[in-house]
Amino acid sequence: MAKIVTGDRVAKQARLRIGCTAAIFNPTRDKILLTRRSDNGLWCLPGGGMDAGETAAECCEREVWEETGLMVKAKRLIGIYTTPHVLVEYRDGTKAQIVAMLFEVEIIGGQAGLSNEVTEYGYFNADESVKLELMYHHRERIADIFAQREAAFLK
Repeated sequence: MAKIVTGDRVAKQARLRIGCTAAIFNPTRDKILLTRRSDNGLWCLPGGGMDAGETAAECCEREVWEETGLMVKAKRLIGIYTTPHVLVEYRDGTKAQIVAMLFEVEIIGGQAGLSNEVTEYGYFNADESVKLELMYHHRERIADIFAQREAAFLK
């Protein structure tokens, strides 16, 4: 499991790691899809790291497909998340400052299922989601999803 280090501009000693996460609403738009990760057992929004040669929207759509089996289309940017005061240190010693984009997406095909990265999934409302064992940085993003603000959050 990755170690989180906090401190004044601690991420200065890290590399940037760009990623995307997806907000996938249920039909009544009162719950979002969360997945339980196979590597650490924590719940999170579907998403992952960006590959060279793809757009942020393509990254989000690909990661959702790989993790859940759902084909999605990015509709709008909910927020951009990064801070120089948090460093993620992975088991292999890699240190990263995360730069993450959160998109609202719509399902255009596929069927939700498990993958080698996901052991469980479900739709949760705001109250239910805060009771889950969530990845540290996804709590803020989930709160922003349920805020239903039109303008993107820049954090």
